[in-house]
Amino acid sequence: MKKYTDTGKKDTRSGFGAGLTELGRTNPNVVALCADLVGSLKMQDFIDENPERFFQVGIAEANMIGMAAGLTIGGKIPFAGTFANFATGRVYDQIRQSVAYSDKNVKICASHSGVTLGEDGATHQILEDIGLMKMLPGMTVINTCDYNQTKAATLAIAEYEGPVYLRFGRPKVANFTPEDGKFEIGKAVHLLEGNDVTIIATGHLVWEAIKAAEQLEEKGISCDVINIHTIKPLDDEAILKSVKKTRCVVTAEEHNYLGGLGESVARVLVNNHPAPQEFVATQDTFGESGTPEQLMDKYGLNAEAIVKASQKVIGRK
Repeated sequence: MKKYTDTGKKDTRSGFGAGLTELGRTNPNVVALCADLVGSLKMQDFIDENPERFFQVGIAEANMIGMAAGLTIGGKIPFAGTFANFATGRVYDQIRQSVAYSDKNVKICASHSGVTLGEDGATHQILEDIGLMKMLPGMTVINTCDYNQTKAATLAIAEYEGPVYLRFGRPKVANFTPEDGKFEIGKAVHLLEGNDVTIIATGHLVWEAIKAAEQLEEKGISCDVINIHTIKPLDDEAILKSVKKTRCVVTAEEHNYLGGLGESVARVLVNNHPAPQEFVATQDTFGESGTPEQLMDKYGLNAEAIVKASQKVIGRK
């Protein structure tokens, strides 16, 4: 079994900041906007180097999206950043009309997603954003797993023409993907080869899926582990190839099981190759205050939950 090493815990939002800073040096059309959360989104280095290409809009997220859409008309590539809750739920009308319907080249950069926002509680956490964004026609939806992948994704979406929702997080998590790894929008990353169960994970749950696979190997169960960083467009081919081999699947995500990665995978399977599926996700609930670790444990978003779901789904084959 291939082994992955945590090279040092880093927050994915810092991967975004590093990628944005690099884009500031290499792509003169990249501009940044923020809704009074520069420190939280790690934008300060970009601002220091490109003050004329940054727009602080204050706590006015709807205005930020409208400004970003307007900037694209002049050929700019706007990266609009705020907390995921405010980047989607608070401004959904503006995103739908001014970005998605108008097919504007806006990059919506959403930090502090999921319950790992932690102590700020349910009002600032969001577990519905992937569903909201993937339902918008033409919207690309990306959810990265670590620092390196977030930086690579930030660079990649600048080259992509069209609206993008880039989701990342606050806590320091395992950094295990290659520093120079290539990021291909819409292309899954096959992490581990196995025959007994497919585990498809996204975001912070990818590292938990790897840990779960190690625990399952000790029980004599081999896992096919896939990192789905792009929820939309989904890599149907990679999913079907794996599930046809294992004949069952577990999906894992820091998101409501309604509307997230799991439902997208279920759609692929029911249309092409029906198979038993278990969902590791929040169960139609809001979050609450607590440390990221406490909340991930409480809501069953960890390796132990993936192990249990894998054993259960194997029994359903």
